Amino acid sequence: MSQDEKMLFLDAMEDVKPLKTCRGGTQWNKAKTLRPRQHTDTLQLDNFLTTGYLDIVPPGEPLAFKREGVQTGVLDKLRQGKYPRQATLNLLRQPVEQCRQMLYAFIIQAKREGLRNLLIIHGRGSAAQSHANIVRSYVARWLTEFNEVQAYCSAQLHHGGSGACYVALRKSAQAKLDNRERHAARRAR
Repeated sequence: MSQDEKMLFLDAMEDVKPLKTCRGGTQWNKAKTLRPRQHTDTLQLDNFLTTGYLDIVPPGEPLAFKREGVQTGVLDKLRQGKYPRQATLNLLRQPVEQCRQMLYAFIIQAKREGLRNLLIIHGRGSAAQSHANIVRSYVARWLTEFNEVQAYCSAQLHHGGSGACYVALRKSAQAKLDNRERHAARRAR
């Protein structure tokens, strides 16, 4: 502090009087720190995906699942990557809880938009307990918890191999109606 600044300060403080001392001494209360208000993600309030006990899928085992009633040919075409991918979700290097939230939001959004074929990149680990294999195992479990998921399987090598999976969702009510109308128009000719 320069001499001029010091003189300015002393002149400004000239009429300041010290506080009277209280019995028991001075007590300072800690200032309450206000936390920034957190945005509540209302979408995640309905998130039903579980994170409890996990059956770990061995790293070399390909992922595969199909609901009852889904034709084997559908799973075969899915496995061969013949359905065009309409959206992709990348879960690489994300914590498990964030993966859970991202997957839930992704499937809900895909359902809203009427998408049918998805690619989820979850990574693969060489060891059963590696983080990527844990996420992979959770993804396999979580996908079965969605009623919208008809089938899923490991992706082709050029789409990520065992570090990614193709997911087939149910047709939306609108897509079913469009399909019926298209086939009815063809039969009417």
